[in-house]
Amino acid sequence: MNDTVKLLLVDDDKELCELMAQYLTSEGFEVNVAHSAEQALPLLEKADSYDLLIFDIMMPGLSGLELLQQVRPRITTPVIMLTGRGEDIDRIIGLEMGADDYLGKPCNPRELVARIRAVLRRSVQVPAPAAGPDHLSIHGIELNFGKRQVRIAEIELELTSAEFNVLAELMQAAGNIVSKDELTEKVLHRKLTAYDRAIDVHVSRVRQKLAVVLPDSELIKTVRGAGYMLVKA
Repeated sequence: MNDTVKLLLVDDDKELCELMAQYLTSEGFEVNVAHSAEQALPLLEKADSYDLLIFDIMMPGLSGLELLQQVRPRITTPVIMLTGRGEDIDRIIGLEMGADDYLGKPCNPRELVARIRAVLRRSVQVPAPAAGPDHLSIHGIELNFGKRQVRIAEIELELTSAEFNVLAELMQAAGNIVSKDELTEKVLHRKLTAYDRAIDVHVSRVRQKLAVVLPDSELIKTVRGAGYMLVKA
């Protein structure tokens, strides 16, 4: 069995791609490269072709955001967005569209590797409570840790790995406040930083997806200055 992690790097900067691919390969990853969204789309026809995708936002033709929009939710593979603009709006839009993390360009290749490994860890980890059940059920939401699946009234919710972990953490702590610091560390495997809205965007996405199936319920409360809480049944 081949356990090598396969990455697809999509960036129009050919020189940067070559350097990043060399570094990532030296770190043990198998890397394929596409220099445009149009080149990448045929490579993404099979949903399980890669373990993680890296999209640059600013590309001629289809942007990285438009590429993400085309592949979600058909492909649930984790996505890291690279943004050269350094503006929060790009990062927030990327997260709202289903990206798992983002990194500003130019990026430190060691940080990129750390982010890749963190995203992969949370996409395969099964955060079931120790010695606890392999599933949770509250408000009709059925969360299965082993299958990493969430169903409500037989309808499956399409969640990214980060969104699944946000919901799992809130369901495990139902009735109690989970701080943004704690949620960021458990879900994104890093410290909350100043002006960091990533976890807010993931929580917002979970709310939106729950509201589609449970439109009259406001299950996730924002506790100003403290964090988030899933209402206890």
